[in-house]
Amino acid sequence: MAVIVKYVVERNGEEKMTFTSKAEADAYDKMLDMADELFSLLAESELIEDEAKQEELSLFLAQRKEEVLYALGAKRKPTPKKPKAVEPVEADDSEAA
Repeated sequence: MAVIVKYVVERNGEEKMTFTSKAEADAYDKMLDMADELFSLLAESELIEDEAKQEELSLFLAQRKEEVLYALGAKRKPTPKKPKAVEPVEADDSEAA
């Protein structure tokens, strides 16, 4: 018999997602916390009256946290590293003689 450890993320008594890694479960739970905070912020704005749309948008923004931080200027985009140029190896003619 195998023992399988599962981590369940639960919100308001409702099972949201199941993970095999505690780190993944914690990251998902943190993302849901961000979505909750964003939902409250969107509700205050009165720009979107439909609660379902507010929830959808808050979840979208929370899932794309990195891009939102870049857009807000709170975080810099990583600069792509240029591959190092490989210098050609010259053949040593003195050994061939």
